Formats: sequence, structure tokens, C-alpha cells
Amino acid sequence: MDKFLAILQLLFAVLLAIMAVVTIHNLVNISARPETISVVNTIIGQGVVIIALSVFATVLFRKGWKQLRQPDKASQDPESSSE
Repeated sequence: MDKFLAILQLLFAVLLAIMAVVTIHNLVNISARPETISVVNTIIGQGVVIIALSVFATVLFRKGWKQLRQPDKASQDPESSSE
């Protein structure tokens, strides 16, 4: 079950990273428009969203990778499964 959750975390991290890249692409497209206050507000807001998505993706990736690389607890301690 731990490996399943680790794989889900890795997949969700990849999904968040893809969402951050798409948001960066959208930010580039918006920055080509004439500068108005709504465009500036959108740029600031999307900048915050990009940073948040990147941080969440990094945290989930590291946590999932660590959990996936962790040796199986049942194979380490065979006495605990016999209780």
C-alpha cells in the first residue's frame, strides 16, 4: 500500500509540474497584450500560482521518491508479521 501511495504522489507531482509549465505558457501569452491593470494583476496572480505549483510538485516528488525507495518494512522485520 505504501508503494501505491508513493506512485500516486509521484504521478500527482508530475501533473502539478505540467500544470506549472502550462501556466508559464499562459503567462507568456498574456504578457504580449497591451499593459493594463488587469493584465498586471493576472501576471502577479499567475506568478504566485506558478510558485505554489512548483513547491507542491517538489514536495510531493521528494516525499513519493523517498517512500518508494524505502525498503519494505515487512521484509526487514519478519518477526513482526508472525504476531
